[in-house]
Amino acid sequence: MKKVAERESLANNDNLRAFMGKYGIGVVMVFMLVLISILQPKFLNISNFSNILTQISINSLIAYGMCLAITTGGIDLTVGAQLALVSCVTGWAMVDKGMGVLEAVVLGLCITTITGFVSGLLIAKFQMFPFVVTLSMQLVVRSLAQIVSNGKGKSMTDVAFKSIYTAKLFDVIPMPIIYLVLCVIVMYGLMHWTKLGRYIYSVGGNEKAAIASGVNVFWVKVIVYTISGFLAGCAGILFTAKTGSAQSNIGIGYETDAIAACVLGGTSFTGGESTAVGVLIGAIIIGCIYNGMNFLGINSYYQSLTKGAIIILAVLLNMAMTKKNT
Repeated sequence: MKKVAERESLANNDNLRAFMGKYGIGVVMVFMLVLISILQPKFLNISNFSNILTQISINSLIAYGMCLAITTGGIDLTVGAQLALVSCVTGWAMVDKGMGVLEAVVLGLCITTITGFVSGLLIAKFQMFPFVVTLSMQLVVRSLAQIVSNGKGKSMTDVAFKSIYTAKLFDVIPMPIIYLVLCVIVMYGLMHWTKLGRYIYSVGGNEKAAIASGVNVFWVKVIVYTISGFLAGCAGILFTAKTGSAQSNIGIGYETDAIAACVLGGTSFTGGESTAVGVLIGAIIIGCIYNGMNFLGINSYYQSLTKGAIIILAVLLNMAMTKKNT
């Protein structure tokens, strides 16, 4: 009986270590949110939470694309620059060429989807490191945005375009929240209910085993980075509609927000492990922390410090658990 009890105790300890290795940072962040709510009671009211969900809609779209890339064992550093590219292309199409809102938006999304496809092609075809490829493509995409805009911003005053962000369903629910809910549903279905989702986890978990089992790793990677480009484009449309301005310098640092949301949600940097719900929770936690800091009057510089610390701690915990399991 004593040996059985010891084995159960060891199993429970292993489960606890695994949980803390995967979600430990999230637990700490939740504790921080509770502390903020105690210091500032208005932080948890419905109006503020609705505001947080509206604000995180952009980062969540980016984070889901980033999650897919990380799950395959890669990373996509182009997402921030993609925001700038879709913004400038859409602004150029509407302001300079007189296109309608729908045509301009579709054109912008096509461009970012193509650039995502190119990143995936380079990674899959030539076996190049995702970090190197996407870092280089980040420069290319940002340069394309500057070329299209000629380095100048464009005012996007079209009411129909701005309503993409400002409109409310039934005059109650902000449209960005609707987009967020739809994205979560689609990504949950993709990641957990489709063959592509299973292939993505398989490639990230063990690429050689995936190849041996007949998975077309080439197309899995290409599709993943193509989806990431499309989602970043959608986020860029939302951002441009929100600000009412097409700029080539937007989206700087947004890739780190996306990475932070992923790691807080339990996405493993070693690949093969992530959940759609986890990414949403990670994005909400990041949004709540930023919002809480603003409520408490904390300087915005500390937000970047906090974000960097979150990523570092999450990576350290993930590495510790990986060593423990090997």
